[in-house]
Amino acid sequence: LHVLAELAEAAEPLSTLMAQYERYSASGEINSVVADVPAVLDRVAETFASEGASIDRLDGLTVQGPQWWFNLRPSNTEPLLRLNAEGADPDMMGALRDRVLGLVEEASR
Repeated sequence: LHVLAELAEAAEPLSTLMAQYERYSASGEINSVVADVPAVLDRVAETFASEGASIDRLDGLTVQGPQWWFNLRPSNTEPLLRLNAEGADPDMMGALRDRVLGLVEEASR
């Protein structure tokens, strides 16, 4: 009840108050049009596996490093891959996002 009382008195919305507790910086979902989804997923997986990242294929492709992770999963209705990436800080997340999107684009050619 004390937390709710404090929240009622706060000038900021809950999302602003909670932002200081966020563990990772997130990309949000980013869609890429691809013709050959399995080939693109294989290329991205091979690239990160060769660098020692953890690879999981349960729901598309999830790759995890020491302070970051991302998931690429195919759409069930469109020729799209959906990327969600998180990093320890905005710079790390941005670099990871850009690298994965670059690999997706390169593998789609």
